[in-house]
Amino acid sequence: MTESKLTSIQQQIADLPVQSRVFLHGPAGCGKTFAAVHHMQALIKAGVPSDSILILVPQRTLAEPFKKIIRTPNFTSGGEPAILTIGGLAQRMLTLFWPLVAKEKGFGAPDKPPRFLTLETAQYYLSNLVEPLLQIGYFESVTVDPNRLYSQILDNLNKSAVVGFSPEEISTRLIQAWAGKPSQAIIYDQAQECALRFRQLCLQQNLLDFSLQLSVFANHLWPSLLCRQYLTSTYRHLIYDNTEEDYPVAHDLIESWMPDFESALIIKDEQGGFRSFMGADPISASRFSKACEKTIKFTESMIKTPELEHLETALTTSLTYHKIESEIPIEIQNAFSIHTFRFYPQGLDWITDQVKDLVDNQGVRPEEIVVLTPFLSDSLRHSINARFTNAGLSLSTFRPSRGLRDEPAINAVLTLVKLAFPTWNLKPVKDEIRIAMLLLIEDCDYIRADLITQVLFGQANGILRSFDSVKNKEMQQRISFLVGERFERLRLWLEENAIDDSLELDIFISRLFGELLSQPGYKFHQNFDSAAAVNRLVESARKFRQVMNIETSPKTPDLNKEYIRLVETGILSAQYMSDWESKTRSGSVLVSPAFSYLMNNRPVRFQFWLDIGSQGWWTRLDQPLTHPYVLNRNWQNGKLWSDMHENAANQQSLIRIMDGLIRRCSEHIFMCTLGVNEQGNEERGALIMAVQTILRKLQNKPGVKHV
Repeated sequence: MTESKLTSIQQQIADLPVQSRVFLHGPAGCGKTFAAVHHMQALIKAGVPSDSILILVPQRTLAEPFKKIIRTPNFTSGGEPAILTIGGLAQRMLTLFWPLVAKEKGFGAPDKPPRFLTLETAQYYLSNLVEPLLQIGYFESVTVDPNRLYSQILDNLNKSAVVGFSPEEISTRLIQAWAGKPSQAIIYDQAQECALRFRQLCLQQNLLDFSLQLSVFANHLWPSLLCRQYLTSTYRHLIYDNTEEDYPVAHDLIESWMPDFESALIIKDEQGGFRSFMGADPISASRFSKACEKTIKFTESMIKTPELEHLETALTTSLTYHKIESEIPIEIQNAFSIHTFRFYPQGLDWITDQVKDLVDNQGVRPEEIVVLTPFLSDSLRHSINARFTNAGLSLSTFRPSRGLRDEPAINAVLTLVKLAFPTWNLKPVKDEIRIAMLLLIEDCDYIRADLITQVLFGQANGILRSFDSVKNKEMQQRISFLVGERFERLRLWLEENAIDDSLELDIFISRLFGELLSQPGYKFHQNFDSAAAVNRLVESARKFRQVMNIETSPKTPDLNKEYIRLVETGILSAQYMSDWESKTRSGSVLVSPAFSYLMNNRPVRFQFWLDIGSQGWWTRLDQPLTHPYVLNRNWQNGKLWSDMHENAANQQSLIRIMDGLIRRCSEHIFMCTLGVNEQGNEERGALIMAVQTILRKLQNKPGVKHV
């Protein structure tokens, strides 16, 4: 980044006076964050101490442009700006001022430090409370995986914290909006009971999940004179980016803090709010236009072409009114193309060939291409990964809601852990061994993996036998001496490094990956997706150990066993910075659900929209225990949520998604339609209907290529 690259309006932001309060808004891709980064640098050059600058973002990944500049050698030395989320700020203040609130809030051990829970550890404690209730008939009318059930109960607590209402109001708000059978409303009472039991457990044991961290900070710490004086004296300048993706309580805090800042730059994306299911509130964020002395609007996109601008306008109009009255410029056909296939495999074959052509023949970098779907199932992920691998293309996939046990690489590593410590009585079965050998050992196909399992694995004692002990030379040859040597190296490593079963699990897995599985001869050597999955497992196990590492905790072997049990129950994984970073590396095409891609805020040159006929682009996920629109400040308490409201919400969500995708594309969108979906059914969702409306409007124009 250099000053010469700034447009005149961006330079205006960079040159803002040290004492100013500005509200900056505009569509995604018009350079607002780029200008904010330069404003940060200008403040420092003007003599503002770096550590007096607070950069707030809704989630850590959105701070990457600021971090990138701070990490450069040319960045001014002498401290760094604080880059935080409101949740991160709350956790810092709770750690620092714990004695101020521990007793007042009613924590059971105010003289002991707090223990901050991740999503995984919160689900662990909640599951121990809910499982006995499930046995006596709680939630019997709900057909949902237990781990999804736990996550929705926690989501209700989170909504109460980010919106700013009491957890005791959860069921009342949901029941008042429920328009279905009255008997079904009992599940809301049961969900609230579980949430309140969990909250009581947290208070008793000094456990702080996200909802408790935020509510204690907002309601107890922030109003205290000592904490407020500390924050207002420490941070004198504010840059608050992507406010539309943050929640109302965060906006409340910053609004009350604004008079104490010497300068503030508040940034809001128009048509944002992709995190609405997590409490994001763009309407609430609009308040900052009145709280600031000056409002500046960016309008010109620095990413999309005029043709893509036409596509955005046409799609928005079609989705809103189901028709287009005005003329559509013929140039719109350069922005997108429609490709029709009868079955999924045909579509995937074509996408693979097209991506390979872009990379090999047109000089497009793989990281400038993204393949987007409404959902990314295991079968679709496997199918496209196999095709890309055969074509010599590198691929990254990202599904934030994916559980740890759903990652084959993680299951394979945990199988080796079970083999290493037979005294834990977690003996793997033959299927686990077979799959582990197939996934881990280079040149080991399914037949060789099966032979290894049949010949070298003792299921009775859960121990691997030496390849050299096989007397049948024909069997050794069938396995092959190359695969046998790699197997033997793996077996010996496990034997030599599993002597002490009191070793922390995250440390053991780190060594296993670093010393063996990442080395030549094993399939994780250059498999970045698998490496990222193992890294997530290590970080998850470390945080679980840190939360459980108290005087009353079980011994390390029992703790390790408990963590493995937790993973195998399918507990949903927390998200870590490494998850996002691994998906933005060079040389890799990203395959992702559209929502996940939008949350990464990453512009690309080419997008592939797979199965635009799917209802998944339109319909929100079924969440029987919670409701993102009802548990919201913009919803009137006592009002019924009807099909009309659902339809309107889905329509606005789809418009927001389409606008967000188009604004993050700089050249062309390939849209793929499928005769039958992944399950073999025909679908005609709202997106394909809107696209067809555009095509019908274009069909009488000469030279149109789409029809």
